[in-house]
Amino acid sequence: MLKRTKQFMNSNKYRYEKHYIRPLMAPENVYVFKFGKDELNNRLIIKYSHTWTGRIKINEIDLRLHKQQHPRIFKRESELIKYLKQHFAQQKKVSESNGKH
Repeated sequence: MLKRTKQFMNSNKYRYEKHYIRPLMAPENVYVFKFGKDELNNRLIIKYSHTWTGRIKINEIDLRLHKQQHPRIFKRESELIKYLKQHFAQQKKVSESNGKH
């Protein structure tokens, strides 16, 4: 699950941990993916279910950067990767401009 996201994290030198949470009463399964450069303070919460053929269907991907309260919600992994590329590019520009002063 999230193969492209893991490849993206490895190529940008981000560490990550993944955990599976077994549901008790909910029909959806939950997969938690923590990542970051120095600290694992960013989190993806993937809610998924299985189709009648046994394939995994991602219902929702919640992205919480730097412990924010209101997550960004994505329906597809491609939308998530597009957002992460833009966000990391902005972070890189900010850190470079702060380093020049």
